[in-house]
Amino acid sequence: MVGQSVVGQSGQDGLIYAHACATALSQVLALRVHLDDSRADNGPLRVLPATHNLGVLDDDTMPMLAAQIAPVDCLVARGGVLAMRPLLVHASSKSQAVAPRRVLHIEYAASAVLSEKLVLAVAGSPTPVGAVK
Repeated sequence: MVGQSVVGQSGQDGLIYAHACATALSQVLALRVHLDDSRADNGPLRVLPATHNLGVLDDDTMPMLAAQIAPVDCLVARGGVLAMRPLLVHASSKSQAVAPRRVLHIEYAASAVLSEKLVLAVAGSPTPVGAVK
């Protein structure tokens, strides 16, 4: 991402990640192509329905939402595709099985330019598409 349109950050697995603004993230669609069955016992994606409408959330809001909204496990057969918005509160549950749960996660945006100061980087491109040099 290029520019100043990054808000907040979060830590996962000891790493720091930046968050784009809600306006930019609302323009992105993620497709999860399941290479294996996603079953209740092998760590399926778990979502809090309709939370993509709430925008970018801080870490303190997550426990409140988890207490108020029943999570839904996304069980998808091998070869199936799950579409979701990145703003949807989601996590993978812990696997209780030895069966794999491989997923190819692809994100699409209508345009590489998400806002005046936020441009997506494109693999193989030395400068993000639409970036001002």
